[in-house]
Amino acid sequence: MTKEEVISIIKKENIRFIKLQFTDMLGMLKSLEIPATNINKALSNEIIFDGSSVTGFSKIDDADMYLYPDLNTWLILEGETTQDYKVGRFLCDVYTSKKEPFHSDPRSILKNCIQTMRDLNIGHTFNVGLEPEFFLFKLDENKNPVLEHTDSSAYFESPSLDLSFKVRREIMFELQKMSFKMEVSHHEVSNSQHEINFEYSNALDTCDKLQTFKVLVKNIAKKYNMHATFMPKPIKSINGSGMHANCSIADKDNNNLFYDENMPNGLSNLAISFINGILKNAKEISLLTNSTVNSFKRLVPGFEAPCYIAWSDCNRSTMIRIPAANKQAKRVEVRSVDSSCNPYLALSALLMAGIDGIKNSVSEYKTIKKNLFKLSEEEKNELKIDNLPIDLNDAIKHFKNSEFIKNFLGEDLFNKFIEYKQKEWDEYKTEVTNWEIKKYLSFY
Repeated sequence: MTKEEVISIIKKENIRFIKLQFTDMLGMLKSLEIPATNINKALSNEIIFDGSSVTGFSKIDDADMYLYPDLNTWLILEGETTQDYKVGRFLCDVYTSKKEPFHSDPRSILKNCIQTMRDLNIGHTFNVGLEPEFFLFKLDENKNPVLEHTDSSAYFESPSLDLSFKVRREIMFELQKMSFKMEVSHHEVSNSQHEINFEYSNALDTCDKLQTFKVLVKNIAKKYNMHATFMPKPIKSINGSGMHANCSIADKDNNNLFYDENMPNGLSNLAISFINGILKNAKEISLLTNSTVNSFKRLVPGFEAPCYIAWSDCNRSTMIRIPAANKQAKRVEVRSVDSSCNPYLALSALLMAGIDGIKNSVSEYKTIKKNLFKLSEEEKNELKIDNLPIDLNDAIKHFKNSEFIKNFLGEDLFNKFIEYKQKEWDEYKTEVTNWEIKKYLSFY
């Protein structure tokens, strides 16, 4: 897209309002809206906002920040179209008051990590396909979400039993109108749990699409008097929601560098080193891939979620597995990630961990064939299989000690992230929960 093309579309399509969107430290999509008459100002990078009011952004004594629209993210938001007008949107990069790239902008951090990969001649494109899962719960009479199921269906249930298929179908239809290439939609394992996947793309484009996807899912759910949540573990006794990240690296000609036909499992040495790098740094990056107190209640045995630092080309009990796929689709599936993460920071962490494995030829982690959920602690110890962090506090401790993460996040965002998550943990550990009331109130 060029500026001239965007302006032409705005006039032709009767677009009256334009959203300028960006992502904060926690992965929340933020938005400013301007009238279409201000498009020239926006395209000249002259729209200012107060960065001191955004989580993880600037200080109050240097609050003015600029939004630089990425023309490649231009979309007409079909779901917000009325009889009178249409709405367009850009995703934006954040710049400082001096019009310099903001070093703590999550989108810019991912761009920098991709450039690092190129500078090291590892590859040209970091391709990622995400598999976001979510629940559809009921709303009460005041339109507040409640933990009541909207269906009693199971995995891959047929439409005759899975009454929420209409919601998924409308989500896919709206995404297709915005030129998303859809892959698959289905009911997940738990009641009221769903998964909708769109085609893999370069990491930046994938994150941009995920941010759009999550807002659209929530908006369409409301139309059906439902609440869509990407919370990792809303109900104790059933499977939680993950967001498997399928990763590969391609060269300038889009040849998949993770494939080697001469290897037994079709994986290149580059891919194996990438896997080893992620496993080596798994504890350190877990705060970025699993960012909430609730995240670690999903990563427990018994619910198909990975909690062991291992990889396999044949089973789903490990943190990483290799899906059966042809040459171009050969990839590494990281199964621990969930949708509470900031996708730009989570994919930055996966890429930089993989690069660490490649640079240092890490090879200590061998493929595991056994079902880890069925092994005793002694058997896992013999195989030298370690656990992912058990809770947010554990993840914070590993994150704090990571010079590797500080290097690509930058010291400012690194410290802000620790500060915010430490506060979150401190709030949680002093909270008196319903479990405690039920357990102790009558007993003591």
